[in-house]
Amino acid sequence: MDKYYRNLGPKSKLMLAKAGIETDAQLMACGSITAYLAVKRAGCSPGLNLLWALEGALSNRDWKDVARNDRLSLFMQFEDAEKIVNQ
Repeated sequence: MDKYYRNLGPKSKLMLAKAGIETDAQLMACGSITAYLAVKRAGCSPGLNLLWALEGALSNRDWKDVARNDRLSLFMQFEDAEKIVNQ
């Protein structure tokens, strides 16, 4: 990542790189849901905390705030997107 993203440590950045997401622009273009799905498709086994961290990084919020306030919405978006990808 070119710029420091809050919430994303070395392991998160490594998983993103394995998914082909290596720049700020790529992460912003993907968004949190698509980036999380890409990480899963790349063979990584991310926990849902990565989804909260990705959303937090893109919205400049702490991942715990995202988990507390947006967990259900993000999880439902993820499930919907995963169903589409797996069709």
